[in-house]
Amino acid sequence: MMKVWQVVIVGCHPTSMLGTKLILEEGGELKVLGMYSTWTEGAAVVREKQPDLVLTDYQMPDGEVESVLFDMKNSSPASHFVVMTDEDGRELLQSFIELGASGILSKGASPGQLLQLIKGLREGFISIPLEWIKKGFWPISPSKGLDSVLQLTQTETFIMERIVQGITYDKIALEIDVSRRSIDNYLRKIYVKLDVTTRAQAIEKFALFSRQHRQIYA
Repeated sequence: MMKVWQVVIVGCHPTSMLGTKLILEEGGELKVLGMYSTWTEGAAVVREKQPDLVLTDYQMPDGEVESVLFDMKNSSPASHFVVMTDEDGRELLQSFIELGASGILSKGASPGQLLQLIKGLREGFISIPLEWIKKGFWPISPSKGLDSVLQLTQTETFIMERIVQGITYDKIALEIDVSRRSIDNYLRKIYVKLDVTTRAQAIEKFALFSRQHRQIYA
């Protein structure tokens, strides 16, 4: 007999969560342990219950899923995390997989599509909509996130740490005793290594994967 999967739902719409609960439990192969409307509540239950599956909204009143997904996955490594979103999943899948998700599904998906995705996870597969393939999407590429951060030199790492802290380029130049132009040269090299094109992208990627690195080796 197939194991009954335990499920936690984290979402911002109680009615929608209740509807999802009824869909999941109809076949008897899934049991919803609880429904939670904040990341704090959801993360605490995930850590305590170690569910087989976590269905979570992408956007919650207290922030987006990127802010908590990695920590929740670390607290319950065997759990599958599926993110429900109205955003374009093709643009989000790569980063979600890097953070520990097992899949992404549109909030407009049918009950059958949701159950099919979960069935795939039970068999060890990730489902990708055929429509994505028609629009030119192809399976995700290997992550460059943590590896790219580790490629930074000690000086480049220091510069990024100070930038994340909000320190100005001029002050950073004084701290490491180089010219302001040298900081620009360092940044060009950093952008190439991190595979980004803007300061905001560099800060986001460095902060995210540096945090992962600290937690992995803590």
